[in-house]
Amino acid sequence: MAPFPTQYSTLSAVALKDHVAAAYALQLCAGRYLLRGVSDTYRLESSTAQYILKIYRNTHRSRSEIEGEVALLLHLHAHGSPVAPPLPDQDGEYLQAFEAAEGTRYGVLFAFAPGQPVFDLSDAQVQQVGREMARLHNLTAQITLSHPRPEYNLATTLTQPLQRLAPVFAAYEYPEGHAYLTETAAFATARLAALDTAAFSYGYCHYDFLPKNFHFDAQDQLTFFDFDFAGRGYLVNDVMTFFMHYFLHTITKRLSREEADRAFQLFIASYRQVRPLSDEELAAMPYLGFAWWLFYLGFQVDHFDDWSNSFFGPRYLRDRVGLIRQWLER
Repeated sequence: MAPFPTQYSTLSAVALKDHVAAAYALQLCAGRYLLRGVSDTYRLESSTAQYILKIYRNTHRSRSEIEGEVALLLHLHAHGSPVAPPLPDQDGEYLQAFEAAEGTRYGVLFAFAPGQPVFDLSDAQVQQVGREMARLHNLTAQITLSHPRPEYNLATTLTQPLQRLAPVFAAYEYPEGHAYLTETAAFATARLAALDTAAFSYGYCHYDFLPKNFHFDAQDQLTFFDFDFAGRGYLVNDVMTFFMHYFLHTITKRLSREEADRAFQLFIASYRQVRPLSDEELAAMPYLGFAWWLFYLGFQVDHFDDWSNSFFGPRYLRDRVGLIRQWLER
């Protein structure tokens, strides 16, 4: 009997450990399912090292897009950027193909980023993030990958998400929420048009530069990871997403606004030691941040069945619009 049509399967951690051990000639002693998220993440261990295996959903990333992420990380790693690089198997291949119930899924093995995320960053850590982000941007502004990656522009972050969100707001009987987002998108578009965006630095941005996506080890060595959403756009988007950490920390009362602003200014000063960042680029952050919120809200709708059904609903939608209002007031 043929298997019933399947949308999203979970691959066995034990079988993946055995596959990776054979393909990479590693003596692995443990493997466990770490996270069901945008991709499936597994932690594999030998007696001397740890690795991260990402299994991409075939409804989220094509083979070519994954190859683009691999190429970007290899370029960054080769030029000294502190990223967790992808690792080749014995044949020099970076992608592993798995014939899952829903079709082919691809996996990539990554070096483990030592340490852990730090959400209450010291001044020295803030300065290090600023300098290393700027050095990373020096590299991503100079290359063009031969594989496609997402483009972050007004169409993909404002217009298209609003179109996909319209029936959801209607189904959840919250049309005023969609009306607010539509009006704000028009306002953000006009404000960005008033800035000299043609002079903004452009290249491959991470687009999710929150502390959950970089680790500090015991010696305060920094490692960036999770470039799944890396794509072409204004590089100040990464500065904006880092500031989003301070925004969230202030509204949850974990940090005063004064301390958040002081820390962010320290970050900006450190970034500018390595790479220029104009006042106009910083002035664009409120509107690029609104676009960021809208993009990920659209992503949650697009991938509702495979990813966000555990939290996405009428209350979440109203809470998220409320959060966006607070962002723009901030």
